[in-house]
Amino acid sequence: MSGFNITRTGLLLTALCLSGGAAQAAGSPFSAMAGSWSGGGVVSTTDGARERLRCLASYDVGESGAELHLNLRCASASYNFDLASDVQYRGGAISGDWTEASRSASGTLSGRAAGSHIDAAATGPNFSAGLSLTTRGSRQTVSIRPQGTNITGVTLALARR
Repeated sequence: MSGFNITRTGLLLTALCLSGGAAQAAGSPFSAMAGSWSGGGVVSTTDGARERLRCLASYDVGESGAELHLNLRCASASYNFDLASDVQYRGGAISGDWTEASRSASGTLSGRAAGSHIDAAATGPNFSAGLSLTTRGSRQTVSIRPQGTNITGVTLALARR
């Protein structure tokens, strides 16, 4: 994968994970996310290639449960990325921004949270992606659908540590 497409994948992963876990706890989808998570997944490309990922995430939730700060590190055989994000939850809506330090990339995310599910969109200067996240107990699944790139999808399965 080119560095540009790798950056897109990393940013998309960050945006999705930053959308917060969607389990409704105390009125906020972020409350159930506090702590450390780990897991893996797959990046798929238009040429049919699939590459395994390993990830570690740390979710810091504000006292009100409406603010979330995320640090996410993922690695595969081809690349590493280090992402950070700040996200807010207000009345069913989520919004925030993200940065990927190693590539000096950044963007925004927005979407809706309902029950244990979040649907969101991540954008940056050169890409966009649809995001879907479901959290059930100590498990979280993530799906990313980029547009306009050779990456056709990213799937992750994370578990609380």
